[in-house]
Amino acid sequence: MNNEKQKKYDIAYLKMAIEWSKLSHCMRKQVGAIIVKNKMIISDGYNGTPSGFDNSCEDKNGNTHWYVLHAEANAILKTASSNHNCSGATLYLTMSPCKECSKLIHQAGIKRLVYINKYKDMAGINFLKEAGVKIEQIEI
Repeated sequence: MNNEKQKKYDIAYLKMAIEWSKLSHCMRKQVGAIIVKNKMIISDGYNGTPSGFDNSCEDKNGNTHWYVLHAEANAILKTASSNHNCSGATLYLTMSPCKECSKLIHQAGIKRLVYINKYKDMAGINFLKEAGVKIEQIEI
């Protein structure tokens, strides 16, 4: 696919990730993720609490509960209960990954990451670059 056509698709998938982020009940940050493989969306996710837990992500002081799952972790974990795997896929995120999630991204076999906003700590991005994942930031 040529660069111009790829960029159009990248922007479209990022816009979908933005819409998906709006499903999050988290007050501090709402993050969305879309995983695409072979021109097909194979998974999606947003940050939130695990199944069966109250949807509120923060405690009464505004601190995020330790058990809140990040959007990319939710999207990757979702593939475990499907017929899909992330090997060779592209991950679209509304925010660059933290270092914990970057390990999951690499281990899942995702080969390309496209994101909109930078997370405060770029250690995750640096790790993924070192692991050979193609990284691209697109501001919308």
